[in-house]
Amino acid sequence: MRKLFRGAAALATSVVAVVALSGTVQAQPADAWAGCPDGAVCIYPQNQNPAVKPTHIFYSYGAHNLSNQFGNHWVLNNQYGGATANLCTGYNGAGCGGTIAAGTGVYADLTPINSVRLNR
Repeated sequence: MRKLFRGAAALATSVVAVVALSGTVQAQPADAWAGCPDGAVCIYPQNQNPAVKPTHIFYSYGAHNLSNQFGNHWVLNNQYGGATANLCTGYNGAGCGGTIAAGTGVYADLTPINSVRLNR
């Protein structure tokens, strides 16, 4: 009976330790890049260098309007299959600049940027 009680106590202690530790570890996909999930385009806070945690995450193709984004930001294109992204001076994807290839990023001044466009 004593062995059974010790075994149960050891198991309970192990479960509590695992639960306590799992609360402190943030699960992240293995293919996340600087906190940007696989298949997404991410924008990070102003002057966050290196990029750690994005403030904007975009998954769907097309234009996404931005507001109140000033100064230098990392923009990472963590899409795959040749999908690209553009930073655009106009809303709704108008006036787009150079292409950001899949798996690359740019450190850009977003003051004149009003939208980001994700392309297939």
